[in-house]
Amino acid sequence: MHRIAVVAVPPVTAFDLSIPELVFGSAEVAGGPAYEVLVCAPEPGPVQSMGSLRVIVPHGLEVLAGADTVMVTGSGARSDADPRVLEALRAAAGRGARIASICTGAFVLAQAGLLDGRSATTYWVQAGALGHHYPSVRVLPDVLFVEDGPVLTSAGLTAGVDLCLHMVRTDHGAAVANAVARLTLVSAVRHGGEEQPVARPVVATEGPSLAGTRGWALERLDTPLSSAELAAHAGVSVRTLHRRFLAETGVSPLQWLLTQRIERARELLESTDLSVERVADRSGLGGADSLRRHLVQRIGLTPRAYRSKFARAAGRPA
Repeated sequence: MHRIAVVAVPPVTAFDLSIPELVFGSAEVAGGPAYEVLVCAPEPGPVQSMGSLRVIVPHGLEVLAGADTVMVTGSGARSDADPRVLEALRAAAGRGARIASICTGAFVLAQAGLLDGRSATTYWVQAGALGHHYPSVRVLPDVLFVEDGPVLTSAGLTAGVDLCLHMVRTDHGAAVANAVARLTLVSAVRHGGEEQPVARPVVATEGPSLAGTRGWALERLDTPLSSAELAAHAGVSVRTLHRRFLAETGVSPLQWLLTQRIERARELLESTDLSVERVADRSGLGGADSLRRHLVQRIGLTPRAYRSKFARAAGRPA
């Protein structure tokens, strides 16, 4: 079982600290848990939090010695992290562990020197400070997460969920990652290059949610679906459909459909031996050329290259 050590660097944010347990704890392979998640700190016991919740950490830093992945969650320690944490992180990186951070945990990785010469991100409000205090880090302020070799960093709040889902996908394939997304009621796996939603206003909506219509569409991805058909299912006008889709998902109905079809294609490429043409047909992308174009635009890989890279993660020969 893949062991993940989550380092709580006080003052911690309880939300960020709960994300690895939520995502990795929901992942199953062969009918059993895929990960063991251990939360640790220099001193086990109560840890200062950035809020009214009382956080108690059960383990010390010794659990890093046997961890396959080490994560630092959002922290208030911008420049004065405990030297014991920094030493343990360097030791874990030195023996080849995968290293990751959520939100402002990137500052702790930077203090440990693990981001020197690498690309990284953090919560957009703090991105300027990260680049100013650690000029050897190439800060990408507008993305959800960054993977630079064995070191991964995410933006704030729910971008940590995206990062963890990406890691599940890397380890076990799209089917497992998408199952986790469904279980935890979060969006399907998003790629790191998507923009952080900076200062985006919340749009008021009228009437019931369009979740039922989205579920209906997901069952029909292999068939042509127009905005008019989606609107008819929802019982609203096309204009209202567009307005409410933007409010609920941040994208238009047809953009949302395209993303779901690409995700379906990725899952089929990983989990089946279907030809590229059949994958394109079953995911509603029209044909092999269309699938190839969209996949290259979205993640920079052709279907053949994608299957070769990710099939083993799904437990299949490449």
